[in-house]
Amino acid sequence: MKNKFLNYFSKISTLNAEESEGLVESMQTKAFKKGEFLLRAGQLSVDTYFILEGCVREYILTDGEEKTTNFFTEEQWVISSNATASQNAANHNWICMEETTVVVGNEEQGQALFERFPRFETISRIIMEAAFAEQRNALASYYTDSPEQRYLKLQKSRPDLFQRIPQYHLASYIGVKPESLSRIRKRIASSANE
Repeated sequence: MKNKFLNYFSKISTLNAEESEGLVESMQTKAFKKGEFLLRAGQLSVDTYFILEGCVREYILTDGEEKTTNFFTEEQWVISSNATASQNAANHNWICMEETTVVVGNEEQGQALFERFPRFETISRIIMEAAFAEQRNALASYYTDSPEQRYLKLQKSRPDLFQRIPQYHLASYIGVKPESLSRIRKRIASSANE
Protein backbone atom coordinates (compact mmCIF):
# COMPACT_ATOMS: atom_id res chain seq x y z
CA MET A 1 0.00 0.00 0.00
CA LYS A 2 2.75 2.45 0.87
CA ASN A 3 4.26 1.88 -2.59
CA LYS A 4 1.05 3.14 -4.25
CA PHE A 5 1.28 6.31 -2.19
CA LEU A 6 4.97 6.83 -2.90
CA ASN A 7 4.53 6.07 -6.61
CA TYR A 8 1.81 8.69 -6.83
CA PHE A 9 4.10 11.37 -5.37
CA SER A 10 7.02 10.19 -7.49
CA LYS A 11 4.96 10.90 -10.62
CA ILE A 12 4.74 14.54 -9.52
CA SER A 13 8.35 14.93 -8.40
CA THR A 14 11.30 12.65 -7.76
CA LEU A 15 11.65 11.98 -4.04
CA ASN A 16 14.93 11.33 -2.25
CA ALA A 17 15.18 8.57 0.38
CA GLU A 18 14.63 10.96 3.31
CA GLU A 19 11.51 12.48 1.69
CA SER A 20 10.12 9.02 0.88
CA GLU A 21 10.72 7.91 4.46
CA GLY A 22 9.08 11.08 5.84
CA LEU A 23 6.06 10.55 3.64
CA VAL A 24 5.68 6.92 4.74
CA GLU A 25 6.05 7.95 8.40
CA SER A 26 3.25 10.50 7.98
CA MET A 27 0.90 7.94 6.38
CA GLN A 28 -2.13 7.01 8.41
CA THR A 29 -4.16 4.38 6.62
CA LYS A 30 -7.73 3.54 7.46
CA ALA A 31 -10.11 0.93 6.07
CA PHE A 32 -13.82 1.58 5.59
CA LYS A 33 -16.57 -0.92 4.88
CA LYS A 34 -18.98 -0.60 1.99
CA GLY A 35 -21.71 1.83 3.04
CA GLU A 36 -19.59 3.66 5.63
CA PHE A 37 -19.38 7.44 5.46
CA LEU A 38 -16.13 9.39 5.35
CA LEU A 39 -18.15 12.57 5.76
CA ARG A 40 -21.79 13.54 6.24
CA ALA A 41 -23.37 16.86 5.33
CA GLY A 42 -23.28 19.18 8.34
CA GLN A 43 -19.96 17.86 9.65
CA LEU A 44 -16.76 19.86 9.58
CA SER A 45 -14.49 18.59 6.85
CA VAL A 46 -10.98 18.56 8.26
CA ASP A 47 -9.51 15.43 6.68
CA THR A 48 -8.44 14.68 3.14
CA TYR A 49 -8.22 11.15 1.80
CA PHE A 50 -6.04 9.47 -0.80
CA ILE A 51 -7.69 6.31 -2.07
CA LEU A 52 -5.41 3.28 -2.11
CA GLU A 53 -8.23 0.84 -2.91
CA GLY A 54 -11.95 1.25 -3.32
CA CYS A 55 -14.50 3.80 -4.44
CA VAL A 56 -16.18 6.76 -2.76
CA ARG A 57 -19.31 8.49 -4.03
CA GLU A 58 -19.97 12.15 -3.30
CA TYR A 59 -23.57 13.29 -3.21
CA ILE A 60 -25.78 16.12 -1.98
CA LEU A 61 -29.38 15.91 -0.81
CA THR A 62 -31.86 18.10 -2.69
CA ASP A 63 -35.48 17.92 -1.59
CA GLY A 64 -34.77 14.51 -0.04
CA GLU A 65 -33.24 13.14 -3.25
CA GLU A 66 -29.59 12.10 -3.55
CA LYS A 67 -27.74 13.85 -6.40
CA THR A 68 -24.38 12.24 -7.16
CA THR A 69 -21.73 14.88 -7.79
CA ASN A 70 -18.53 12.82 -8.02
CA PHE A 71 -16.84 9.44 -7.76
CA PHE A 72 -13.34 8.91 -6.39
CA THR A 73 -11.30 5.77 -7.03
CA GLU A 74 -7.72 4.54 -6.69
CA GLU A 75 -5.02 7.20 -6.73
CA GLN A 76 -7.49 10.04 -6.40
CA TRP A 77 -7.79 12.59 -3.62
CA VAL A 78 -11.06 13.13 -1.84
CA ILE A 79 -10.79 16.79 -0.87
CA SER A 80 -13.58 19.05 0.22
CA SER A 81 -13.58 22.67 -0.82
CA ASN A 82 -14.81 23.26 2.74
CA ALA A 83 -11.50 21.88 4.05
CA THR A 84 -9.63 24.87 2.68
CA ALA A 85 -12.23 27.41 3.71
CA SER A 86 -12.78 28.75 7.21
CA GLN A 87 -14.39 26.03 9.31
CA ASN A 88 -17.60 25.63 7.30
CA ALA A 89 -19.75 22.53 7.57
CA ALA A 90 -19.82 20.29 4.52
CA ASN A 91 -22.88 20.43 2.27
CA HIS A 92 -22.09 17.02 0.75
CA ASN A 93 -21.69 13.38 1.79
CA TRP A 94 -18.90 10.91 1.02
CA ILE A 95 -19.93 7.27 1.17
CA CYS A 96 -17.88 4.16 0.38
CA MET A 97 -19.31 2.20 -2.55
CA GLU A 98 -16.89 -0.68 -1.88
CA GLU A 99 -14.50 -1.76 0.82
CA THR A 100 -12.14 1.24 0.74
CA THR A 101 -8.65 1.83 2.11
CA VAL A 102 -7.38 5.38 2.31
CA VAL A 103 -4.48 7.45 3.55
CA VAL A 104 -5.93 10.09 5.88
CA GLY A 105 -4.37 13.53 6.06
CA ASN A 106 -5.18 16.86 7.66
CA GLU A 107 -3.82 20.40 7.93
CA GLU A 108 -1.74 19.66 11.04
CA GLN A 109 0.02 16.69 9.40
CA GLY A 110 0.55 18.72 6.26
CA GLN A 111 2.15 21.61 8.14
CA ALA A 112 4.50 19.23 9.97
CA LEU A 113 5.53 17.69 6.65
CA PHE A 114 6.03 21.15 5.08
CA GLU A 115 8.28 22.24 7.96
CA ARG A 116 10.41 19.13 7.57
CA PHE A 117 10.39 19.13 3.76
CA PRO A 118 9.49 22.61 2.42
CA ARG A 119 9.13 21.46 -1.19
CA PHE A 120 6.14 19.29 -0.19
CA GLU A 121 4.21 22.56 0.04
CA THR A 122 4.68 23.01 -3.72
CA ILE A 123 3.78 19.37 -4.37
CA SER A 124 0.66 19.78 -2.23
CA ARG A 125 -0.33 22.89 -4.19
CA ILE A 126 0.06 20.96 -7.47
CA ILE A 127 -2.19 18.19 -6.11
CA MET A 128 -4.85 20.66 -4.89
CA GLU A 129 -4.83 22.56 -8.19
CA ALA A 130 -5.23 19.33 -10.17
CA ALA A 131 -8.07 18.10 -7.93
CA PHE A 132 -9.96 21.39 -8.18
CA ALA A 133 -9.35 21.67 -11.94
CA GLU A 134 -10.89 18.21 -12.33
CA GLN A 135 -13.93 19.30 -10.31
CA ARG A 136 -14.25 22.54 -12.33
CA ASN A 137 -14.13 20.60 -15.60
CA ALA A 138 -16.82 18.20 -14.40
CA LEU A 139 -19.02 21.12 -13.37
CA ALA A 140 -18.48 22.91 -16.69
CA SER A 141 -19.37 19.70 -18.53
CA TYR A 142 -22.58 19.47 -16.52
CA TYR A 143 -23.62 22.91 -17.77
CA THR A 144 -22.41 22.69 -21.37
CA ASP A 145 -22.82 19.04 -22.42
CA SER A 146 -25.97 17.04 -23.00
CA PRO A 147 -26.55 14.03 -20.72
CA GLU A 148 -25.55 11.79 -23.64
CA GLN A 149 -22.27 13.70 -24.08
CA ARG A 150 -21.59 13.45 -20.33
CA TYR A 151 -22.28 9.71 -20.46
CA LEU A 152 -19.89 9.24 -23.42
CA LYS A 153 -17.19 11.32 -21.72
CA LEU A 154 -17.55 9.30 -18.53
CA GLN A 155 -17.42 6.06 -20.51
CA LYS A 156 -14.20 7.19 -22.18
CA SER A 157 -12.46 8.74 -19.17
CA ARG A 158 -13.59 6.40 -16.37
CA PRO A 159 -14.72 3.07 -17.91
CA ASP A 160 -14.08 1.24 -14.61
CA LEU A 161 -17.04 3.03 -13.00
CA PHE A 162 -19.48 1.17 -15.25
CA GLN A 163 -18.47 -2.10 -13.58
CA ARG A 164 -18.39 -0.70 -10.06
CA ILE A 165 -21.31 1.70 -9.71
CA PRO A 166 -25.06 0.94 -9.89
CA GLN A 167 -26.73 2.45 -12.96
CA TYR A 168 -29.02 4.70 -10.90
CA HIS A 169 -25.96 6.44 -9.38
CA LEU A 170 -24.43 6.88 -12.84
CA ALA A 171 -27.76 8.32 -14.04
CA SER A 172 -27.79 10.76 -11.11
CA TYR A 173 -24.21 11.78 -11.87
CA ILE A 174 -24.96 12.67 -15.50
CA GLY A 175 -28.16 14.41 -14.42
CA VAL A 176 -30.93 12.10 -15.62
CA LYS A 177 -33.40 9.55 -14.25
CA PRO A 178 -32.49 5.85 -14.65
CA GLU A 179 -35.11 5.42 -17.41
CA SER A 180 -33.48 8.23 -19.40
CA LEU A 181 -30.09 6.59 -18.97
CA SER A 182 -31.54 3.38 -20.41
CA ARG A 183 -32.75 5.33 -23.47
CA ILE A 184 -29.34 6.99 -23.86
CA ARG A 185 -27.61 3.60 -23.70
CA LYS A 186 -30.01 2.15 -26.31
CA ARG A 187 -29.41 5.12 -28.67
CA ILE A 188 -25.64 4.76 -28.30
CA ALA A 189 -25.82 0.98 -28.87
CA SER A 190 -28.04 1.33 -31.95
CA SER A 191 -25.84 4.05 -33.49
CA ALA A 192 -22.78 1.85 -32.88
CA ASN A 193 -24.47 -1.01 -34.77
CA GLU A 194 -25.26 1.14 -37.82
